Amino acid sequence: MKDYKDKVAVITGAASGIGRAIAERCAQEGMKVVIADIEKEALRKTAKEMKAAGAQVVPVVTDVSKNRDVERLAKRTLDAYGSVHLLFNNAGVTTGTVIWESTLADWKWLLGVNLWGTIHGIRVFVPIMLKQDTECHIVNTASMAALISYPGRGIYTVTKHAVLALSEKLYHELSWQGAKIKVSVLLPGSVNTKIWDADRNRPSALQNDPRDVKELSPGYQAVNEMGRLALESGLPPRQVADCVFEAISKDKFYIITHPEMKPLLQLRADDILQERNPTNPFADLMPPWK
Repeated sequence: MKDYKDKVAVITGAASGIGRAIAERCAQEGMKVVIADIEKEALRKTAKEMKAAGAQVVPVVTDVSKNRDVERLAKRTLDAYGSVHLLFNNAGVTTGTVIWESTLADWKWLLGVNLWGTIHGIRVFVPIMLKQDTECHIVNTASMAALISYPGRGIYTVTKHAVLALSEKLYHELSWQGAKIKVSVLLPGSVNTKIWDADRNRPSALQNDPRDVKELSPGYQAVNEMGRLALESGLPPRQVADCVFEAISKDKFYIITHPEMKPLLQLRADDILQERNPTNPFADLMPPWK
């Protein structure tokens, strides 16, 4: 896709971070934009500022983990603009500790937003796009965590591996039937967003019972702090949005925003191909567990 003017884009997780940057880039390209987020006040503020800059934008408060919310998002999109051409399944959250100490509420929340949110987006919007029979593109946000293996943020990594596999299957199946819908998967490294503070949007029904929460070890606390600092010094979201639009214009599936991390991908591939045990690429940086 190279001509964006007057086409319609839907972006989830659009009130901040990568989602907002993509929404603003869509508006700059002359698109009609539907922005979705669970964070009501931030969504309202984003819509107000985008409209002030001249954008055609419709905000829709959406919990992507709920199919009925995504169906309502699609209805609002069609009611407002009559069609949809770009879909960005971008909403994402993170939390938890090591796999065996993360709570069931942690698992349900991350799987609901990161994986089911993408599934709902595909199930609801792909039939609409197929019926339109026009040029369309879907971008699913995964992570560099979907391509490399290391300790920490286990639930998040599991969900992003699943989003990558889901995106590859979607690409193959749409190509198989000759659909006009293209697919990309966004695989960013550290980006300066607020995802580390995602608990601000955690639903009350999925809050942890304090009795189920294990105290973080000093090592894990240190790793969390390293992750937070990495995000603070990460790429600006606008730069990620630029990478996304370059990929769409070139019909490029894998969108790697941090090419300097490709040697880590090679390391994991070599582990698999040589049938050796997984290598922790960050072993020299990680503190002792205790």
